[in-house]
Formats: sequence, C-alpha cells, structure tokens
Amino acid sequence: MLVAGNWKMNLDLAAARQLTSGVVSAVGTPKGTGVALCPPFVDLDATYSLLHGTGIRLGAQNMHEQDSGAFTGEISAPMLRAVGCHYVILGHSERRQLFDETNESVNKKALQALSHRLVPIVCVGESLEQRDADRHNMVVEEQVRAGLANLEVSSSSEIVVAYEPVWAIGTGRTATPDQVQDMHGHIRSLLQDIFNEAIGSGIDILYGGSVKPGNAAELFERPNVDGGLIGGAALNAEDFAAIVRCAEEAA
Repeated sequence: MLVAGNWKMNLDLAAARQLTSGVVSAVGTPKGTGVALCPPFVDLDATYSLLHGTGIRLGAQNMHEQDSGAFTGEISAPMLRAVGCHYVILGHSERRQLFDETNESVNKKALQALSHRLVPIVCVGESLEQRDADRHNMVVEEQVRAGLANLEVSSSSEIVVAYEPVWAIGTGRTATPDQVQDMHGHIRSLLQDIFNEAIGSGIDILYGGSVKPGNAAELFERPNVDGGLIGGAALNAEDFAAIVRCAEEAA
C-alpha cells in the first residue's frame, strides 16, 4: 500500500514547510503502508529536510528524460536524487492533456527514472469520450504497455502505477468502487503479463480519482486498489492523515 500526496502547483516555501510539519505530526510513523509527499520543485529541498528520518518519503511531480543539457526550465533525475527524492510522478493526466506528453515520452522518463534509482509512479487513465465509446480498457492497456515498455525490474517495489479516470474530473460524474475495481483488475493482469506473475502481482496500483477521508476506506478495501495518489485532500494535513490511516487499516 502507498499513499502519495500530489500537491500540484500549490504552496510557496513557507506554506510547504507548514503543511509538511503538519503531515509529519498527524501521520506519525507510517505503519504497514508507504507514505510520500510530492511538492513543487522549489519546495523539494525544504520538504525533505522535514521528512528525513520520519519514514515519509519525498517524490517529484515530473522530470526530464535526459541527465543534463540545454533544456531550459527542466529538472533531471540526478537533481531529484540529490535533494532526496524516492518517487517521481510521470504521465499525470494534466501533463498529458496540457503539455502534450505521450506514452512514448512517459516511457523514456520511466527508463531514466529507473536508471537513477527513482521509483516512477506511472499514471494512466481514459477520457470521457473514450469511456463513453467503451474503449477504456483498450486505452489504458495502450498506456500501460507503452509506458512500461522495456523496463527491467527485479522487484515489484521498483515501479508504481496510478489509475485516474480522467472522465470523472470536472464532469459531475464519479467512478464507482466497482468501476475502480474492474480497471485495477485489468491493470493487474497487464502487469503480470508484461513482467511476470510474481512481480506483476506485487506492484502497487494506486487510485487517483478524488480520494477523500470519506471514501478512502471503501476504495482501499477493493482488490488490487493498493492506495491512492491524492490531490486536493493532500493539501490538508488532517485529511491526508485520515486517508493514510484508511490505507494502514486496509493493509
């Protein structure tokens, strides 16, 4: 189980320190589940200084596929390692929609992350049009297979997959626990096929569709739902801690 908070483009340095301190206090030492915070790049160093030694790990929200070079505004895997990152989110739906990231670019970043001992949290999910056209399983399969192509791992802990139903963002529609369970089961089968049964069975598959304290327990009880990639609720220390507790109970 893993609960990762994606702060997105929120919080200046002072607010990041305040929230991190609040999370450390509210969560305590994680029990039976992984916990991570993924702040904006400018907050990484300060956040790590407060997380170090707590059992809560640090993650970044994106990275470039090269080690270094003339890529103004980009951040590399070695830079993330240097400030204490363990995870990096790749291919989030907002990156795909707003910044034209593709399955192929996500794959290059995932390969790069593994080569620098970062754990990629590879995000997948279908749009409203794709869901309504009953293409959701096919779309997610394409994203999983292309995003994880040629990745060589010896342990299931080296990769995380996060499913986010893009069609449920701002549409007034929500994914039911049964729909979540079905898609996570589909992704599990794909992971077992891509790698092997042992590794594929152990990879954490997170759910990223508006997980809150009120629905976390029901979601985390479902087969193959191994925690959450938390957005809005991660900006409140008590809400985030409540979700972590749900994961700990499920684990």
